[in-house]
Amino acid sequence: MREFYSDTQTKPTRAMRESALNVPLGDERHDADPATLELCARVADMLGMEAALFLPSGTMCNEIAIAVHTQPGDEVICTRESHIIFAESGGPAALSGVMMCPIDGARGMLTPQDLAAHIRPASAHAPRSRLLVAEQTANLAGGAIWPLEQLNEVARHAKSAGLATHLDAARILNAQVATGITAAEYARDFDSAWIAFTKGLGCPVGAVLAGSREFIDAAWLLKRRWGGAMRQTGVLTAMCLFALDNHVERLAEDHDLAKSIGARLSELPVISQILPVETNIVIADLAETAPDARETSRFLREKGLTVTVVGKRRLRIVTHLDVGPEDADVLLQAMEALG
Repeated sequence: MREFYSDTQTKPTRAMRESALNVPLGDERHDADPATLELCARVADMLGMEAALFLPSGTMCNEIAIAVHTQPGDEVICTRESHIIFAESGGPAALSGVMMCPIDGARGMLTPQDLAAHIRPASAHAPRSRLLVAEQTANLAGGAIWPLEQLNEVARHAKSAGLATHLDAARILNAQVATGITAAEYARDFDSAWIAFTKGLGCPVGAVLAGSREFIDAAWLLKRRWGGAMRQTGVLTAMCLFALDNHVERLAEDHDLAKSIGARLSELPVISQILPVETNIVIADLAETAPDARETSRFLREKGLTVTVVGKRRLRIVTHLDVGPEDADVLLQAMEALG
């Protein structure tokens, strides 16, 4: 299969897997795994944070952050298309007992005015507005990149109103490569943030959550409580270190391929709209005369291609290190055949 379903479909390269063969190992629960300690220190530095924690998944990063920053009954402010709403199985309610305040922000982004309009005044009758969660890049907005000043202005406004701030920075390195603005600059006004290693960086497992030392101490408690503590994690974190050294700058290739796919798709009669392509995600709306998204997905799968259905007539196409120009040509030929 040619997997345009998501950059989560990447497979670790042979060189990445070989990087784990001779790595010294220890027990991460006792801070004794050298590769894991190195990875956490590097990610904390990359995000401008004091400390960091290796976790099995980005979802666990988000859910632990929400639990640390809130109390049951609090309210979390985010955009309606946020990962914590559409892809985490109701985790904020089930695990932290919090309410969500989803905002329809333009291209998955908020303005200070949007935020101010949704922060509740103190009242015994209403939940407490407690946490802002932003997503860089904005996944369902087509991998859109928050402008630096807008992102940090919204975070500063939240903090001035007494809210904690968390950055779902799963694809922040895509933003860094696309703009030249460092991850630390994007995360500057956030209390916590995390980086995914299982997307464009190509690792099989893992994400790293960063914040203050006090925040990470609290996060460690939940990591153990929720079954995320492991042992010799060096076999995983060695591959993450390999990714930082070898797979970051190549994200630009994924961006170029996505832009090419978006431009070519926009010329097809079966496509009514392509959202602006800034990184490695293409959001394509199907014309009314075309089959709907589920029918199109089934048709493509029969041709050996996968894409994501994200709406009745909307598809998501994601580029990564395991697809290239030849795969894109096959995808475009199949989409042409729809018409």
